[in-house]
Formats: sequence, C-alpha cells, structure tokens
Amino acid sequence: MTTSQPRDPAPDAAPFPEPEEPAATAFLPPPPRHRWGFGAFLLVEATLLASAAFVSVLVGDTGPGPLPMRVVLLGTMLPTMIAAGVAVLVTCVRGNGPVADLRLEWRWADVKTGFRYGCVGLVFTTLGAYLWTQLVGNANATSAISALVEDRRMSISAALVMFVYLWLLGPICEEIIYRGLLWGAAEQLQWRSERWGRVAAFLLSTAVFAASHLEPLRTTLLLVIAVPIGLVRLVTGRLPGSIVAHQVNNFLPALTILLGALGVASF
Repeated sequence: MTTSQPRDPAPDAAPFPEPEEPAATAFLPPPPRHRWGFGAFLLVEATLLASAAFVSVLVGDTGPGPLPMRVVLLGTMLPTMIAAGVAVLVTCVRGNGPVADLRLEWRWADVKTGFRYGCVGLVFTTLGAYLWTQLVGNANATSAISALVEDRRMSISAALVMFVYLWLLGPICEEIIYRGLLWGAAEQLQWRSERWGRVAAFLLSTAVFAASHLEPLRTTLLLVIAVPIGLVRLVTGRLPGSIVAHQVNNFLPALTILLGALGVASF
C-alpha cells in the first residue's frame, strides 16, 4: 500500500503569510537619556541675565533721537542668542547633541501643525491683548520692546533687523531655551508615566516662559500666548512645530513695532 506524498505548494504561493508592517503610532519613542537637567537650564538663564546686564552697561544712555543700530543688535538680540547658544553647547558637551536632546527633527507635518496652532493662538492673543489693554490702560499694556522704541524713530535698516529678530530669530532662540532645554530637563525626572512627564514639561515650560520675561503686569497675557505654543510641542513631540507657532504668533506684534519704529503707524 502506497501513501500519497503531499504535494508541494505552487511555486508562486507563499507557505506562510508575510508579516505586516507595524502601524505607525501617535507616540514618539522617548528621547535618549542625557546628562544634563535643571542645572543646565539655570546656567542658561544666568547667562541670559548676565549678558543682558553687561550689554546694558556697554550700550549706556543713548539719549534722544533715533536708536543706533548697536542698541537694536546688542540690547534686544544678543542676550537671547547667547543664551540659546549656551543651551545648544550644553547638549553637545553633556548630551547627544541638539537634534536628539532638543527634538529638533524637521518634519513638514510639524510645520503645518505649528502654523495651525499659531493662527489659533494669534486670534486668542489679539483678543487677550485687547482685553488686557482695556483693563490696565495703554500706558501699562506695552511690552518691554515696545516701550524701548516708543516715540523714537529708527533707521530703516535697524527697524528691519528688529522685525526679523522678533518675527523669526527670537522665537527660535526662546523655543530652544524653554521648550527645548527646560522641557527636556522636566522630562528627565522620574514620573509615573511618560505621558505625565510630557504634561509636567508643558505646564512648567509655559509658566516659566511667561515669568521669565520679567514683565509682571503682562504675565497673564504671556500665559495666553504660551499655551498654544506649548501645545504644539506636546502634540508633535518635537521642537520645530512650536517654533513655527511662536513665529506666527509674533508676526503681527513685530510688524506693528516695525511700522511704529519707522513712523508709519503709532502704537
């Protein structure tokens, strides 16, 4: 008696189904561990305050008339840029570099998300600024930079430099410091879960960002500005989205200051 041999499967038929590709999840893998924490943030904040004090002494009293270019460059730009540079240096010396530690990966999806949140934030910021002005009056509602250029004409080149800084460069530097370095320091702590770490980082960076401008009367308004920006960082898990949201939020105030500095419009 002969037994029938099992037939070989057809050559074009796979004996087992191919494994499916894992579906993309909404959660990012945790960033690699680094060897810096809140001490690094305090170092950056100390650098910011010390450089601002040094620049103010270096510039001195400019007197009446148009603001010199050195005041625009040194007084408004240099301290924050130096502090952001120190933050990046910390990640290089004590961590894995700014891309990994500060979550600086570039993705177009994050840019779109940042633009959407920035537009929504701009609406709330405009409404909040209006209500705040009605509450405290025009004299107390201006920002420190607005007070710096109020009733003082600047050269076109100086006004343009300030506009570009307030709109584009300043948000990059501030996001590196607060939703980059400070956020990363908060996430390093031992939380109950990774989700709680992200929420704590969002709350802490939002509060410190508002308080760090050293404008007590505008702290509430700065909180309104900071919430949508921080939400982008929370949702995307990366820094470029919050940078874009911050830039969108800063565009109209920067344009207003530019027109006022050029004498085209008054504050």
